[in-house]
Amino acid sequence: MDPQDEIYRRILEAGQKYDDADNQAPLYLRTTEEMLEEFKYLGEEKAYEVVVTNTNKIADMCEQISPISPEKCPPHIPGCEEDIKNIAYKKAHELYGEELPEIVQTRLDKELNSIISNGYSVMYIIAQKLVWKSNSDGYIVGSRGSVGSSLVAFMTGITEVNSLTPHYLCPNCKYSDFTDYGFQNGFDLPDKVCPKCGHKLNKDGMDIPFETFLGFNGDKEPDIDLNFSGEYQAKAHKYTEVIFGKGTTFKAGTIGTVAEKTAFGYVKNYFEERHIPVNNAEIKRLSVGCTGIKRTTGQHPGGIIVVPKGREIYEFTPVQHPADDPNSDIITTHFDYHSIDANLLKLDILGHDDPTVIRMLQDLTGIAPTQVPLDDKETMSIFNSTDALGVTPEQIHSQVGTFGIPEYGTKFARGMLLDTKPTTFDELIRLSGLSHGTDVWLGNAQTLIEQGIVTLQEAICCRDDIMIYLIKKGVPPDKSFKIMETVRKGKALKDPAKWEEFKAIMKEHDVPDWYIKSCEKIKYMFPKAHAAAYVTNAFRIAWFKVHIPLAYYAAYYSIRAKAFDAEFMINGKERAKNKMKEIEMKNQKKRGNKSRARHV
Repeated sequence: MDPQDEIYRRILEAGQKYDDADNQAPLYLRTTEEMLEEFKYLGEEKAYEVVVTNTNKIADMCEQISPISPEKCPPHIPGCEEDIKNIAYKKAHELYGEELPEIVQTRLDKELNSIISNGYSVMYIIAQKLVWKSNSDGYIVGSRGSVGSSLVAFMTGITEVNSLTPHYLCPNCKYSDFTDYGFQNGFDLPDKVCPKCGHKLNKDGMDIPFETFLGFNGDKEPDIDLNFSGEYQAKAHKYTEVIFGKGTTFKAGTIGTVAEKTAFGYVKNYFEERHIPVNNAEIKRLSVGCTGIKRTTGQHPGGIIVVPKGREIYEFTPVQHPADDPNSDIITTHFDYHSIDANLLKLDILGHDDPTVIRMLQDLTGIAPTQVPLDDKETMSIFNSTDALGVTPEQIHSQVGTFGIPEYGTKFARGMLLDTKPTTFDELIRLSGLSHGTDVWLGNAQTLIEQGIVTLQEAICCRDDIMIYLIKKGVPPDKSFKIMETVRKGKALKDPAKWEEFKAIMKEHDVPDWYIKSCEKIKYMFPKAHAAAYVTNAFRIAWFKVHIPLAYYAAYYSIRAKAFDAEFMINGKERAKNKMKEIEMKNQKKRGNKSRARHV
């Protein structure tokens, strides 16, 4: 912009090893006076005509245009509205019988009406086709985000999360019982036999409101993110071409910018290489000017942009090979996908290890993941002890048996398990929500539980908890939804006037002070549906660890343990334990160094 800004360009080019970084042309934007000075050789009158009169004349000739189409252009699949309705009701009748229970009928009608009337059917059908294709090829698909809040998503096979209230269901005669027995999750219900035919009843229901996915009025655009097996992800991407036709799908492009630490390094190296003395304050000032500048282009790990038939991608964005690599067979959008996601549909087809591990466990044992009982007591016990594994805490250096279990294997997660000693599926979901949130556990729920103010069941764990709790307290549903949205985005204290209004409503309905203060601390909250999907697969993997450990460890070391040292693993227990001590001592030393650096 200004002449003095050329130093930033010098530093950025030097950081990328350009030899001529210090030979900068004067490329700043000139003022009218500076332009007149540049053209003064034409004489005062002619210079004014060239610099001012003609440029304004050309500008006036140009009408306002957008370089890209401002239209919203979702793809369309003929008959998708009828298809989604038929698939959902067919599955509902298979599960709950010819005459659907009122709670099922009402929820399906409400959701389908919102989905179809707002034009979202195509998104559901695309997700359904992708998931069914993956399932037919032998790979389960995990859902991400709030899609599990939708009963239609469950009935169409997009998610395994049943968002209805906890209930019993007979697989034989279709008898169902939605009586409230005081349980927050269907898998925690006690075993029961069907009073009509004597068959053992199935249990299900995660109790998740539909509003967290499609908004209180059902008009919020759905964002369906899916976790495919890492080894199947490329096939899923290719299958989008089969659904929409060749030349209609493109990888979502990203723009990589210079990070703050990288900018600091660029500035420091620039002056060091030229032996120019400079103080820290100046380095920091120049770093700010270099931070956020475009550095390279890349691709979203699972994002696919879909252009509807009859339209060209060039109406919305240029295209390119990622990082300008002409040898790559991948074509991405040139514009960052955020700048065009209001115009074109973006599918999130992500890769994840859990479906890959579960597929390998099925191949090794012949047991399908859907056959794993999610109410197994022995499996549940490893989340609060090591007994089911046949080892002592001293032998494995852990009070719980969750090493290698997704969501619960890290030191942080195992610490949460020790603090809360979960015994139910509902508590596992709550812990998953707490561990993925920001400022939800540390300094918040953890402190409240330690002080005995609340139990794990009463603490705010997932975003949905807020809406459900406030509605039960008598807060109007629309206000409950708005408060939940404010808190889950960490905006409680960013708009003090609005928050004071919400606080007044909560106090009016006897919401305790600890609850309001807890809301104020939260920066980000995880959706319950996402936690439920993660915990379902984690519990399945844990079941194999308890009941078929050989298969579990074969899958773990084949897929998850990408960096283990065979030398220390095959030379006896003591050698492995000594190596573990060595690693722990290194970690303690690092933590000590960080602590000292903070105090300096």
